Amino acid sequence: MRRALLAITGLAAGTTALVVLKGAPGSGQTLPDAPVALAPVAPGGSAAPEPPSPTAAASGSATPSSRASAKPTPKASADRSPASRGGTRTSTAPAAPRTTTSAPKVTTRTVTGPSVTYEYGSLQVRITLSGSRVVDATAIGLPLGGQSGQRSDDVQARYSGTSGEVVARQSANLSTVSGATYTSTAYKQSLQAALDKA
Repeated sequence: MRRALLAITGLAAGTTALVVLKGAPGSGQTLPDAPVALAPVAPGGSAAPEPPSPTAAASGSATPSSRASAKPTPKASADRSPASRGGTRTSTAPAAPRTTTSAPKVTTRTVTGPSVTYEYGSLQVRITLSGSRVVDATAIGLPLGGQSGQRSDDVQARYSGTSGEVVARQSANLSTVSGATYTSTAYKQSLQAALDKA
């Protein structure tokens, strides 16, 4: 009976020492809490001394039973962040929305008014707009030569072009060209229709 008790106690002590060695720092493994081994009882009722283990000799005064009762230190969980791997940590916050500061594109377009018949023929006014602003105007179909041609030239010179009265006033409210009332009136009518279409 004593031999069986001593054999079981020795086996428990050996297992405890093995568990402690495998759970030592640097071994790369962590084990759950090991059960505390009971100290063997000598025939006289006193506890029998335990045989020294290799770790006990290396660590000094600690006994296998005291090491077995202490909880093994859990290893720190591996941090998977870039900073723990030696890299730089990057922010995961979403980027701020981009704002555009460029002005919207201005479209240039041309609008032609209807043909207006008057005393000396017929004419149309074509205007060029940049956005909503008139930047150029010209009359099409004006009579050439003679007094009618002279009047048409006077109207064209006063109203049309990039520096004419149409661009300056941005409307069909133009002053009548002296000596070319019919031509001026026809020009204003076609111009007003073109502005209405624009």
